[in-house]
Amino acid sequence: MQELDIASVIEHTNLSPVVTANDIAQLAAEASTYRFYGICVPPFWVKFAKRELGPATVSLVSVVGFPMGYQMTETKLDEAKRAMDNGADEIDWVWNTSAFKTGLPWTKVELAKAGKLVHGQHKTLKVIIEASCLSDDGIVLACKVCRDAGADFVKTSTGFVGSGATVEQVRLIRKSLPGTVGIKASGGIKNLAQAWQMLDAGATRIGTSSGVEIVKEKK
Repeated sequence: MQELDIASVIEHTNLSPVVTANDIAQLAAEASTYRFYGICVPPFWVKFAKRELGPATVSLVSVVGFPMGYQMTETKLDEAKRAMDNGADEIDWVWNTSAFKTGLPWTKVELAKAGKLVHGQHKTLKVIIEASCLSDDGIVLACKVCRDAGADFVKTSTGFVGSGATVEQVRLIRKSLPGTVGIKASGGIKNLAQAWQMLDAGATRIGTSSGVEIVKEKK
C-alpha cells in the first residue's frame, strides 16, 4: 500500500466559511504543483476554481447540502446541478442524517434522485453519511442505502460535525460495501501517518486541508 503515490488520492480541501478567492487560487496552484487527485471547494467558488485550474488534470469537487444535509431535496438538487454546470466533476452530497435517524424513507428517495441527476451528467456522486453521528448498525444500514442508490463513494464526514473520520469507521464501511464503491475518509486527517491508517483500513480517497503538509512529510 505504501508504494502508492499519496498525492494521487488526496482531495485538497478548503471549505472554511471564510475562504477567499486568494485561498481558492492557492488551493488550485498547490493541487497542480503537488499533483493532488483533486480540490474540494464550496459551490460558490466552483466556477472560479475551474478557471484557476485551467488545463490541469485535477478533478474539481464541490459539496451539496453542506454541512448539515437537512435542506429540502429540491434545493440540494438545484445546488448540485449548478455546481456541475459551473464545472464540478464530483459532488460530495451531505445526506439527510436527521431523516435517516428518524427512520423516514426519504433518505433513499433523495439519494435516488441525486444519483439520477449526477450520473445523468456522467459525474461522480459521493455521499457523506456523517458516521460519527451513527451507531455501528447505523453505519452498516447507511452503507446499504448508499449502495442501493448507486453512490460511487461513501464519505465518512463533513469535518464540521462530530469527531471526523476514524480508522474503525472506515474499516466498518469497507466491510459494508462492495469493492466497486469507494470510500472517502475526511475530517481531522492532518498528517501522513493518519492518511496511511485510513488507506490501510480501506479508504480510497483522502479529504484534507493538510494535503501539502502530508506530501511534504512523505519527502
